[in-house]
Amino acid sequence: MAVRIPPNFFGIPFGLAGLGNAWVVAGRDGHVPAEIGNALLALAALTWIVVVVAYAAYALPRPRTFVDDMVDPVTGAFVSLAVITPLLLAAQGVAPHNRGVGRILVDIFLVLTVLYGGWITGQWMYGRLDIDQIHPGYFLPTVAGGFIASTAAHIVGQHTLADVMFGLALICWLVLGSLIMNRLFTRPRLPAPLIPTLAIEIAPAAVAGIALFARNGGEIDVWVMLISGYGLLLVLAQIRLLPLYLRLHFAPSFWSFTFSWAAVATVALHWISDGKPPGHRVYAYLLLAAITILIGGIAVRSVVAVARGRFLPPPTPPATPG
Repeated sequence: MAVRIPPNFFGIPFGLAGLGNAWVVAGRDGHVPAEIGNALLALAALTWIVVVVAYAAYALPRPRTFVDDMVDPVTGAFVSLAVITPLLLAAQGVAPHNRGVGRILVDIFLVLTVLYGGWITGQWMYGRLDIDQIHPGYFLPTVAGGFIASTAAHIVGQHTLADVMFGLALICWLVLGSLIMNRLFTRPRLPAPLIPTLAIEIAPAAVAGIALFARNGGEIDVWVMLISGYGLLLVLAQIRLLPLYLRLHFAPSFWSFTFSWAAVATVALHWISDGKPPGHRVYAYLLLAAITILIGGIAVRSVVAVARGRFLPPPTPPATPG
C-alpha cells in the first residue's frame, strides 16, 4: 500500500531551507562557521528530494492526485513549495559555490514559481472559492515565492528580473493580505489543522525585508524600515495567538511555524549586521539559538511521530488499472 503525501509536507524542506539560510547569513557576517549553514541547506535539499520522491510514488499511479491537490482550495497553495524550496536552495546553496550552475537552477525554478503562481491565481478566479477556505498559506505561491525569487535573482546578478519579481510579490501581498485579513477578522476561526498557518502572517514582511537587503547591499534604508514596521506588528500579534497554538496537538502542520520564524530571524540578523548595536554578536547568537531550537524541536517531534506511526496519513490501497 502507498502512503499519500499531502502537499503541506513540502513545508518540511522549506523550513529547513529557511533555517539554513539564517545560518548562511550569520556565517557571511562572521558570526558562525559557514559550513553549518551549508550543511543545513544540504539537509534541506536531501529532505526535499525525499518528499518529492514520496509524493511522486503515490501520485504517479494516480494521475488525478496532482491535479486534485492543485485545484483544492485548501492544499493548492502548498504545492508551490515544491518549486520555491529548490529556488531558495539554488540561490543560497549552489550559486555561492558555482555561479553558472546556480544561475541556471535559479532561472529554472524561478520560471516554475512564476508559472505556478500565475496558474493558481487563475484557478482561484476560475474555481469555486469560499471565503472560509482562505488561509494565510495563500501567501506562499506569489508573495513568498515572488520575494524569494527577487532575492535569488539578485544573488545571481539578475537585478532587473529581481525588481520585476519584487513588484509581483508586493502587489500580490497587498491584494491577498487584505483578503486574508478580512477572512481572519470577520469569519469563524480557522479549523484546528490550519491554525498553524497563522504563523505565515509574519512571513511576507520578513521575506520582503530580505529581498530589500539583497537589493541594497545589506543596508538599512527607508524601505527596509517601512516594511519592518509592519512586520514587527504581526510578530507581536503572534503573542495573542499563543493560547491557540498551545492547545494544538502536534501534527505535520506545525512545520508552518518553521520558515516563517526562520525568515524573521534572518531579516533580524541583517538588521544586526548593518546596525551593529552594542552586544550585536550576543543578539545574533541568541537569534540563531532560538530559531534552531524551535525548528530542531519540531524536527525531533516529527521523527518521534514517524516512529510511532502518527505522522504520516494511513496507507491507501494501490490504484487499480483502468
